[in-house]
Amino acid sequence: MSEALYTIGDLARRTGLPVKTIRFYADEGIVPETGRTPAGYRVYDIGAIARLDLVRTLRELGVDLPTVRRVLARETTLAEVAAAHAEALDVQLRTLRLRRAVLGAVAARGATHQEMDLMHRIARMSDLERKRVIEDFIEDTFSGIDANPELVELVRAATPDLPDDATPEQVEAWIELAELTQDPDFRTSVRAMAQYQAAERAEGDTTGLHHELTALVRERITQAITDGIDPQSPAADPIIAELGAQYATTFGKPDDPALRAWLWRRLEVAADPRVERYWRLLAAVNRWPEPETLGPVFEWFQRALRVRMGHLERDGAGGE
Repeated sequence: MSEALYTIGDLARRTGLPVKTIRFYADEGIVPETGRTPAGYRVYDIGAIARLDLVRTLRELGVDLPTVRRVLARETTLAEVAAAHAEALDVQLRTLRLRRAVLGAVAARGATHQEMDLMHRIARMSDLERKRVIEDFIEDTFSGIDANPELVELVRAATPDLPDDATPEQVEAWIELAELTQDPDFRTSVRAMAQYQAAERAEGDTTGLHHELTALVRERITQAITDGIDPQSPAADPIIAELGAQYATTFGKPDDPALRAWLWRRLEVAADPRVERYWRLLAAVNRWPEPETLGPVFEWFQRALRVRMGHLERDGAGGE
């Protein structure tokens, strides 16, 4: 019993592919004919149906014709092709998710054409390119300065990691973060802080970031703000006295008016609100817990110190 043969029309009915498409695959040699009828029409065996089903599936998955040829010729395996295209689809999905997030951010902020272009260009950076933005900022800010190594390491380790499923808020935070780190005025401000730290280290302050002291300042002054204590009022005196004594102990300095002046200067150098904004944006991009703000705390502390320094100058006092 002879093997059944099928015309292109038969193949079209069995596979659901258009006759024109089957003829194209036949002309390209992807589905070779088995023979010809006496009238000259091409005919195919049952293997052509299976071959066409495979070709259709691969093409619907986005596999290009040269790769289809290699699969059919067994120059590459289906598993290898599937792995390669799964990876390519992952890239496409990440790109689509990022585009959706950028469009969401544009819609939320009502961005102009120029802003949208900037947002798209910055957001589509690779992880390596995003890290390079931060590394360039760090290098420009801290190079050649003997800044606190704990702080420098903290900044280096905390890099933005925009996820594949970024939200519009994360994209917007990354855009603002990139713009901030490239702002020359911000870089100058942070470099001035690093230079101040270097000068302090040269004077013997090598004790790190003083986390416990910062926690004490936050606790005492937050409570004072909650209690409605005016930093310029006598009610603030015990708080300033306690904190001054703690700074004197931590830094090995006399608890005198010079300490108050030094402390006020220390707070003034660190007062740029953009530094806190930097860490809040970084937290937003990386989905970290939102950092606790210290702006109001340090502002209260500065006001309290300023008025007491003024009192000492007017009274000609040598101490508190």
